[in-house]
Formats: sequence, structure tokens, C-alpha cells
Amino acid sequence: MLFGSSGIRRIFDQTLVDTALRVGSALASRSSDILVGMDTRTTSPLLTHLVISGILGSGGTAHVAGIAPTPSVAYSTRTVKTGCMITASHNPEEYNGLKLFNPNGSSFTQSQQAEMEELIKIRHWTDWQHQGSECAIDALTPHKNAILDKVNIEAGTSVVVDCGNGAGCVLTPDLLADAGAKTICINCNPSGHFARPSEPLKESVSYNGELVKKTESACAVVHDGDADRMMAFDNKGRYISGDHLLMLFARYLDAKQVVTTSDASMIIEEIAEVRRTPVGDTYVSEELLRWGDFGGEPSGAWIFPQFSYCPDGPYAAALFCEISSEWNVAQELDAMPSYPVLRESFSCKTARETVKALGAAKPTDGIRIAYEEGWCLIRASGTEPQIRITAEGKTLQKAKEILKKGRSMITQGKTA
Repeated sequence: MLFGSSGIRRIFDQTLVDTALRVGSALASRSSDILVGMDTRTTSPLLTHLVISGILGSGGTAHVAGIAPTPSVAYSTRTVKTGCMITASHNPEEYNGLKLFNPNGSSFTQSQQAEMEELIKIRHWTDWQHQGSECAIDALTPHKNAILDKVNIEAGTSVVVDCGNGAGCVLTPDLLADAGAKTICINCNPSGHFARPSEPLKESVSYNGELVKKTESACAVVHDGDADRMMAFDNKGRYISGDHLLMLFARYLDAKQVVTTSDASMIIEEIAEVRRTPVGDTYVSEELLRWGDFGGEPSGAWIFPQFSYCPDGPYAAALFCEISSEWNVAQELDAMPSYPVLRESFSCKTARETVKALGAAKPTDGIRIAYEEGWCLIRASGTEPQIRITAEGKTLQKAKEILKKGRSMITQGKTA
């Protein structure tokens, strides 16, 4: 399968090179105008040129944005027919890939992905008289201005900004400064090499907490490689879990209908009506096209459908800074519920077959079983012969009981 939970992604190799050329050609066969952007990875320029070559060789027009965050590319896709972002998102530097967008900023749906997988098998090259064209486009300014129209940060609010040397470097620091914040920047040089792991996990970015305390800042905001994700620290320098960020955004926006993933905490259900999807922002985006006024997943992907259907790290960063300039975020977080979550994984040569036998339509999406005081998610790893179990309970004892039930289900091969 070419597409994963968020576009095409793999370690950079000949297969990815060939895929980029074919994707560009396939896009031109279904759309006359394609916007192409890239992150800061050293392999992104090459893949960008290949996508553009595919577009030109099949008679399309390539609107080239250069380095830009994924949400900037998605936002500006409204001016063309299709968007293509060269990125491997939060994966390590040796990875790269492609994300495809519709004019409303949403990722290609499951049916569109299936169509693309068929189109790349076909040759779409045109003759020398009908080659396409290329032009430059500014994807940053329209996105930045649109965000500035939506947020209001109290002037002089001190903010630590960590872009991880990714695409967010070219937008978020200037965006927050223009919105009135005093920015303290770290890893905001788009060098092509990541000074820290791209994924903004607590263990990878914990130094920002000390910076917040040392500089007496109101908060810190942190991006992954393409800035579709945003995680944060509160005014006490504490890393905020994705589940609590989801709840904080929902409360501030007064969101009544929230779309989130199967692995998100049940705390969100205490303040909003919730629909759950498999893990992956593409699924959240697709569900928001039908229902909901806010969506996100604990990994740091936040989607504001009134603005765009793409996870928008810079928008989320600006909005969080607005919240931090109005609220004592640490106090808000301390007042939120927090339930124990237990995770376990173990090797299983027949992981996918086992999870499918439990009733999962797609083993890597897994199956979620809800209980009165908690839930359990059982899913097959997409990259290793492993089964992963996540259990949450209103008490630690309940979480342990639910985790034990999950193990038993796998052993017995049934969910009852």
C-alpha cells in the first residue's frame, strides 16, 4: 500500500525517487494546476524537482512555493486544484515523502488515495508541443495574514518558539512576532538537519521547560519537521500532554462537537460530544468534512475546520499564545481531570491476522472496546510484527483490569 495514515512516507531511496516523478505525472493527469511545497530536509529539493518534472511532462502547471509549512501549502491550495507537500512530517531526517491536498485544505480521502495508486501505474506523458509550465507562488503571506486576522495575543507576551529546524522556521517566529508576542527562538534555522528528533515528544523537547522558567515566559510552542504539529509548555514550564491540549482548545473555542482519534483520552467526552476515528490526521480531517467544529489527535495535530481542514501547527501556536496571554494555563490544566493510561506491546508474527480476527476492519487501525470506566485499543503495528494495547481507566486499578482484558482477548481470539 502506497499511502499510510498521513500521506506517502519512507526512508529516502530509489523507490521514493521514482514515486515522486510518477505522483507528479499522475497529479497533472487529474488537475491542471498543482501547488508544490517542501520542508527543510536535504532530500526535499530533489523530490520537489521530480514532482515538478512529472507535472510539466504531463502538461500541468506547477506553482512552486519553496520551503513552507505543510499547513501553508494546504491553505494556499484553495488558489489551485491540488496541493503537494514534500515532507516526512515528524519522521527522522533519513525519511521523506509526499502529502496531497484538496482546495479546502483536507488531505486526499481514502477514495482519492486509491485513485492515485491506480493513476501512478499509468503513463501520462505528453509530447514536446504540450509540455506544462512552472511559476513561483507565495504560500506563506496569505496563510500568515489569515491567522493574524483570527488571533489576538496580548502585546509583549513572552513566548519560547522551537521549530526543530523544520519548515515552521520560515513562518511561526515571524507570525508570533507580528501578532504582538516577544519571541525567544531556538532551533529556528532551516538548516536541513534537525538539532533534535523531529517528533515533539516530551523526552525530546524537555529543555524548553527550563527556558520558559529562565525567561519567565508565558509558554513555549514546539513544531515537528513540517509544522503540521504543535505541542506546548505552560507558564510553569511543564510539558502539556496532547489530551490536555485537546481539552484546552475545545474549552477555549467552546467546541461542542469534537473529532479525535481512538487513542485519545476519554476526558474530552466530559465537555463535548465526541466522534472517534482511527489514528491519523487524515481520518480526523475526513470526518470533520461531515461533522464537528474542532478536531485533533494527542500527537499534536490540531484541525480548525472553519479555517482549514489541514492540521495547522502555526495557527495552533498562535491560538495557544493567545490563550496563554489571557488565561493562567497552569491553573486551567491543574483543574482538568487526568486518568491513568497504560500501554503495552509484544511481538507477534501474526499480528495483523490476530487483530483482524478480533473484528478490526483494518488491523493497523485496530479495535477499540469501551467500558463504563475506561477503554482499550488493540492494534497491529504498521512497521513491526507487534500488537500494541492501550488502556485507560478512571483509576489505576481499573486501567490495569482493562489492560488485562485486552491481553485475554488476544490470547482467546475474541472480544467478548
